[in-house]
Amino acid sequence: MDMRRAELAKVIDHTLLDPSATRDGVERLCEEAKTYRVHAVCVNPSWVSLAVSSLHGSDVKVCSTVGFPLGASLTEVKAFEAGAVVRLGASEVDMVINVGALKSQDFTTVREDIEQVVRACKGLPVKAIIETAYLNEQEKVQACKLAQEAGAAFVKTSTGFSPGGATVDDVALMRKTVGDRLGVKASGGIRTLKDALEMIAAGASRIGTSSTVQILKECPI
Repeated sequence: MDMRRAELAKVIDHTLLDPSATRDGVERLCEEAKTYRVHAVCVNPSWVSLAVSSLHGSDVKVCSTVGFPLGASLTEVKAFEAGAVVRLGASEVDMVINVGALKSQDFTTVREDIEQVVRACKGLPVKAIIETAYLNEQEKVQACKLAQEAGAAFVKTSTGFSPGGATVDDVALMRKTVGDRLGVKASGGIRTLKDALEMIAAGASRIGTSSTVQILKECPI
């Protein structure tokens, strides 16, 4: 699969979610995002205001996280956090589903958790992180269906903080499950151009990576 640099950049969320990230690191992330004209930067909530101001005047969006990285926060807390980052200027939200509730087959809790975040985002895209490393195939399919029912715009493989990241097989399964109704974001462990292109070939419509610059430098202009 071949893609040009500008085309690939438009499906990348340039990511910095390290808890030790500094102001300088976030500003550098935003400068790189503007240079390569990626789709978005993805930062933790405390850095949203800085990212928004750093990207002012560019077409790069700001994405933030909710219930990250465990997904075990109270639904009310997730909804509050989502509303807060949207008010600060985030235009996309990546939320971690309640993985424990899913594995307990408490599907009502999982669905309502996502629904509350979707409602708090007032029409802006929500990506439901299902954390595939913890799930069997049936649970992955169920998580995707619940995310769709709850109004999420995307399903996303991973936080990058669990025992495993995105795999081609998981992306393909997620795409098969949601069809063309939702986006699929592959995230976690995507470090090379080959990795990114394999995920896109499998059905990913968005790539989350902290290795954006290295990947795009590998890509033909």
